[in-house]
Amino acid sequence: MSTPGMNTVAMRQMIASHQGAVVRPSVPANHYDGTATVQTGDANSGAAFSSILESRLGEVKFSAHAATRMKSRSIEMTPAMMGKLRKAVDGAERKGAKDSLVLLKNYAFIVNIPNRTVITAMDGASLKDNIFTNIDSAVVAE
Repeated sequence: MSTPGMNTVAMRQMIASHQGAVVRPSVPANHYDGTATVQTGDANSGAAFSSILESRLGEVKFSAHAATRMKSRSIEMTPAMMGKLRKAVDGAERKGAKDSLVLLKNYAFIVNIPNRTVITAMDGASLKDNIFTNIDSAVVAE
């Protein structure tokens, strides 16, 4: 149903087109051959699944390296900052970016856009005299 490398926007469109449908195997689980049928189910259960999946698709994750850097540099993400970071990642994704530098307040984040994962994080002191390589875009998130 999906292809490798499908972006979040395409995935959201596919979910919306199938909202209210339930996917069930066409044979018992112990004889499952990889095929499935789509059966109309309870619209509420499909909507609940769709909203949960939609919220998971929009999440921005932090790698172990980024989490370590944030802790050592005392970078604390507030809900408002997370919202701005998510919005910046969404914008970079729409433009086809792969690895972006996201500037937010006095912080910088390198984000792998297809995986929606922060790779590293820097505070203002770490930004000085720093050279950013292997990025294809920059987003100023304010």
